[in-house]
Amino acid sequence: MAAENGTPGAGRRLAVLGAGVMGSGIAALAVGHGIAVSLIDPDRRRLAEAPARIDHQVRMARLMGALPEEAVPGTLDTGPSPADLPAAGGLAPTAVIEAVTEDADAKAKALADVSALVAPGTPIISNTSSIPIDELALATARPVDLIGTHFMNPPCLIRTVEVIRGTHTGEATLDALRALLAALRREPIVVEDAPGFVTSRILHPMINDAVKVVAAGTASAESVDRLMRGCLGHPTGPLRTADLIGLDNLVDSLWVLHSRTGDEGCRPCDLLLELVRAGHLGRKSGRGFYEYEGEQA
Repeated sequence: MAAENGTPGAGRRLAVLGAGVMGSGIAALAVGHGIAVSLIDPDRRRLAEAPARIDHQVRMARLMGALPEEAVPGTLDTGPSPADLPAAGGLAPTAVIEAVTEDADAKAKALADVSALVAPGTPIISNTSSIPIDELALATARPVDLIGTHFMNPPCLIRTVEVIRGTHTGEATLDALRALLAALRREPIVVEDAPGFVTSRILHPMINDAVKVVAAGTASAESVDRLMRGCLGHPTGPLRTADLIGLDNLVDSLWVLHSRTGDEGCRPCDLLLELVRAGHLGRKSGRGFYEYEGEQA
């Protein structure tokens, strides 16, 4: 069902590249605010599963009061290739959010493909936790249209969004992103471009250190999290946060930080790498530092 005229999302179509945890979460946020979404992913199985996952997220977020009651849900269509975007739903995208895996080459390819297809002036938004926007801009046809975001997981529940302005990002692109985030009832905080920006540059090495404490046998994961919550006010604890991020995504981000900054504190510790190799990726796989039976994403 399309959004009604007069709702913040009316007349907008957001293209989301990537139907994984973050892509589906961002799509659910947009649909829940009445914005039409075209979800693109070459993995047909993941794409087929995405509508049910997004519908579940929208329903749960609405029950939690995280979405506006008055908004008519936006439409959702899916496809395997960004080449289908101009015809999707009869409306070209007013913005594109790239949310593929946290790998510089994969993101560069996705951005290059989509920037060659959408009209000049269409904001292209890379959702990344660590990769510098100026680095990704090298792959695009128009760096002026590229800007970065770092939505936190789950996007429907966390209202603050880190916005990263690259050296070449245009003022019109920044204004368009601010307008989109306003329609999504998100609060943008604009920072300068750098590896990891602010949140990941501070949080991810800290989580790595927390894992080292567990690996050394100083304390259990639960004790570390209880101390960080009770003594330091961390809302969930670093290791539950790691499970929510996805341990594979955390490792990818740490490697980006290590290679771009040379900081040895960003080298993923052995226990983290062992968990990823074993397929224990956190909440989305059902097990990480904690077990989540029946709670898989």
